[in-house]
Amino acid sequence: MMDHHKPITTITLCVLLVLSALAAGCGGSRAESKNGNARSGTSTATPTPGPIDVSTAPAVKRELPHFLEATGTLAADEQSDVAPQVAGRVVAVGVDLGSYVTRGAMIVRLDDADARLRLEQEQAQLAQTQAAVRQAEERIGLRAGRRFDATEVAEVGAARSALDLAEKQLRRYETLIESGDVSRSAYDQQRAQRDQLRQQYEASLAQAQQSYAGIAAARAAAQSAAVQVEQARKAIRDVVVYAPISGYVADRSADLGEYLSTSSNVATIVRTNPLRVRIDIPEQQIAGVQAGQGVSVAVSAFPDRSFAGRVARISPNISAASRTLTVEAEVENPDGQLKPGQFATVRIVQPTSQPAILVPQRAVRTEGNTSRVFVIKDGRAQERLVQLGQAEGDLLEIRNGIGVDEIVATSNVEKLSDGAPVKR
Repeated sequence: MMDHHKPITTITLCVLLVLSALAAGCGGSRAESKNGNARSGTSTATPTPGPIDVSTAPAVKRELPHFLEATGTLAADEQSDVAPQVAGRVVAVGVDLGSYVTRGAMIVRLDDADARLRLEQEQAQLAQTQAAVRQAEERIGLRAGRRFDATEVAEVGAARSALDLAEKQLRRYETLIESGDVSRSAYDQQRAQRDQLRQQYEASLAQAQQSYAGIAAARAAAQSAAVQVEQARKAIRDVVVYAPISGYVADRSADLGEYLSTSSNVATIVRTNPLRVRIDIPEQQIAGVQAGQGVSVAVSAFPDRSFAGRVARISPNISAASRTLTVEAEVENPDGQLKPGQFATVRIVQPTSQPAILVPQRAVRTEGNTSRVFVIKDGRAQERLVQLGQAEGDLLEIRNGIGVDEIVATSNVEKLSDGAPVKR
């Protein structure tokens, strides 16, 4: 009986030993896993960042010149779109884009063949009308420099002499008829002759007046022909198109061989010294603007330079729509660095100054429309949003956001954030 149960007991013991070994292995794996996890957690922990090195400067208070600021577009002092006064084909071009021309310089020259042919025709017509005047004057005996008198015309003088003779003869007949020395019929015949001669005299007088009127018409025709000749000569002169002002050629649209009409644009010339710029001043600030005030003009092409000018003209009216006053300033441009069409910022200097807080420009970080500085206090950076004002050398006006004597970071500003530890 005992021998039969021994094998079962032995098998049971073996199974228990195997299970114990497996359990021990699993426990060791979990322990190793925990230890591994612990080691892993220790190795991935984030280290605490150290302080950021910065240099600093205090915000200072200074008196700054006060000015009114506005923007506008530079424009030429004078601009001329040149067109020919006569039509024609271009045979010569004297300028190109960007050329500097003086007043009276040739821009283009047109073909003058048609103009010269017309001049010859008009001169021939003038000669004909002048000959007609001379013939008419000779016909009535009119001499140069003398006033017209119809009684001095030969035909009129002869008719007057005949009439005077007939009048004397008639008066003699009147005496003779009373004495009976002549018959009544002879007297009537003499009176009829006198009446006929009077009619002839009046007719010759009228004819002389009519001839003189013809002379006046001939003279008017000759004068008109002379005007036509002068116009033809002017047309010859006008084939050359001259520069009306001194300046630079901003555009030249005429080319050699091109046919131009009187409405064609040959070139555009601009005078660039001085330049003009119009700005709009808000209604509440117009008391600070007067003609002759100095202005400074800045453009993006020359960020480190300003150009001097003055207020030249002020509009008499305020715009009812925008409530602004239009002011025009002139800017000196002797070296031609400024160009018409450039966008400009104009500052009108005021006679009084005002206190302002300034910081170095490198202390300001601007992103989009937001500007900020970092005030250093108790070893940490404090972010301050600020409103910027005018630049004064390498300093920048801060209109709000910080106070005088506060310490601001001037280096590594792009690395700072609110509350970041810093080291000076």
